[in-house]
Amino acid sequence: MADVRLTSIKKSFGPVQVLHGISLDIASGEFLSLLGASGCGKTTLLRIVAGLEGVTSGSVEIDGTDVTRLPPEKRDIAMMFQSYALLPHLSVFENVRFPLRMRGIGNRDEQQDKVRGALDTVQLGHLADRKPTQLSGGQQQRVALARAIVTRPLVLLLDEPLSNLDARLREDMQVELIEIHKRLGLTTIFVTHDQEEALSLSDRIVLLNQGKIEQEGAPAEIYSQPRTGYASNFLGAANLLPATISGRSARLADGQTLELGSEAQGERLLAMRQEDLVICPANEGQITATVGTRIFLGARNRYVLRLADTELRVLAGTDTIYERGDKIGLKIDPARIRVLDESPSNA
Repeated sequence: MADVRLTSIKKSFGPVQVLHGISLDIASGEFLSLLGASGCGKTTLLRIVAGLEGVTSGSVEIDGTDVTRLPPEKRDIAMMFQSYALLPHLSVFENVRFPLRMRGIGNRDEQQDKVRGALDTVQLGHLADRKPTQLSGGQQQRVALARAIVTRPLVLLLDEPLSNLDARLREDMQVELIEIHKRLGLTTIFVTHDQEEALSLSDRIVLLNQGKIEQEGAPAEIYSQPRTGYASNFLGAANLLPATISGRSARLADGQTLELGSEAQGERLLAMRQEDLVICPANEGQITATVGTRIFLGARNRYVLRLADTELRVLAGTDTIYERGDKIGLKIDPARIRVLDESPSNA
């Protein structure tokens, strides 16, 4: 295990600057997710840690050593790609052994012991003699993971490793990654655009937006206390309502008011999670809205509501069904309303 320090990382491709001075300290054994939309710079940052991209300026330290100018093979890292990059002509066993041979780690017997241990860790020891083409997508993914951990690197880098799997396999592999991280304790940097993956796997999430850190924190913190409209929308698709705030009273665009859990002033944005809003009869709500669309999700319904010129999305149970045009009430715990740091004009 090792800590990783990124200091003022800037990266440009020609005239286009994609990273704008990223600084991060990643603790030894931490599972950190770089989360963001396509083009935000998360994969570029990961490749810089790996040594596959150079920096325009800034530095990378691993375990206290400046590795900014070192090639990938000198950094004691392992990287698992989205495509898995397995060698089709080699068996599962030889695919996992490949990095040991390339780095000259151990003799043949020691290499075989390490390979068997890595395959046992991902529960694929019984498939050691098969070729990658004889495996399912989920099994190929586990082989790639075994190959990444077989050298016991200081840092494990994962670039969208679950994106090629179907929903059920992706869920299974999330559990697998959590268990493997607990057992091995490798410092891990995980790149994803999927908020559910980041929330379920991470010790800490770093949300990137256009090459800058939008917000970082523990999953529960960054989800429940977003500071900007972008963070609110990206993590949980929150409802954003412009309001004029005086003390603990927020006046919405249509004149309705909501009580807040804390005091603020001025033109601000309110963020409310879909699951925090509770639908009730119109005469029992703190505010009222009109049903536009109902989307059946199995155990729940998602309602798209109209509130003046604003659209609200609410998750609700299936016990009571509301249809288009119905007037409904909405309740929300004032403590669950987040007053963002930005005004509606800046969102």
